[in-house]
Amino acid sequence: MSTTKTPARPLKVVKSDAEWREQLTPIQYQITRQHGTERAFSSPNFDSKLKGTYKCVCCCRPLYRSEAKYDSGTGWPSFFEPIEPDAVNAFEDRSYGMVRTEIRCADCDAHLGHVFPDGPPPTGLRYCMNGHALIFDED
Repeated sequence: MSTTKTPARPLKVVKSDAEWREQLTPIQYQITRQHGTERAFSSPNFDSKLKGTYKCVCCCRPLYRSEAKYDSGTGWPSFFEPIEPDAVNAFEDRSYGMVRTEIRCADCDAHLGHVFPDGPPPTGLRYCMNGHALIFDED
């Protein structure tokens, strides 16, 4: 998996900080715009088994399908692949003395979570997402 420092393409959704603060709840803003993390087992839909699509809370871009969601035991919604390869962008994250791969929405650059190489087949990846960064549309 490659990592980049800038979005792969120009962002489709660009808003001021004030616009994001007005649109989002405080926890949604802290996670998506300030690269925060919610407490494990505290987010909406972390253990949901409903069928549907998980979208970016900031711009409504479809990101993950329920068929790619699985119980990773971590307390965060986890997926083995995005809905399409260009739905998310990967960035090197060296915060907290670790090297991880941060995942952001490709359309608005919202911080969603991180991806790890310990997921199930067929990809072997675990997209560990913040539930407050996602909205769920049931089929």
